[in-house]
Amino acid sequence: MRPIGKIRNPAVVILLTIVTLGIYGIYWHYEMFKETNEFDKEGVTGIVGLLITIVCGIVAIFLIPWQVGETRKRAGMSERVNAIHGLWILLPFVGVFIWIVQVQNAANELWEAQGAVAA
Repeated sequence: MRPIGKIRNPAVVILLTIVTLGIYGIYWHYEMFKETNEFDKEGVTGIVGLLITIVCGIVAIFLIPWQVGETRKRAGMSERVNAIHGLWILLPFVGVFIWIVQVQNAANELWEAQGAVAA
């Protein structure tokens, strides 16, 4: 059985990111990369994703939705998100929130399809 990721509420991801002044957001990036990579041994690993996030965060903004979408495709699902979703970040104030919601919801659907249940 392949390892599956954790189902997360996008609102909680946003709230924790705000409350921790971005620290949880960096951790979330690490987890998104790690979980999708561990699922099918494809794409960027958690540590490499973390380094990309810290060194060149704008790349991670496009890479995370791409990796989630590709993982969904390899699991036999529709892509739902891809690199172009990183452009949401350009929308002032709400763009980052839309981006998190879309990426996390796509990941949640993937994990639910694999049998994960919300905690």
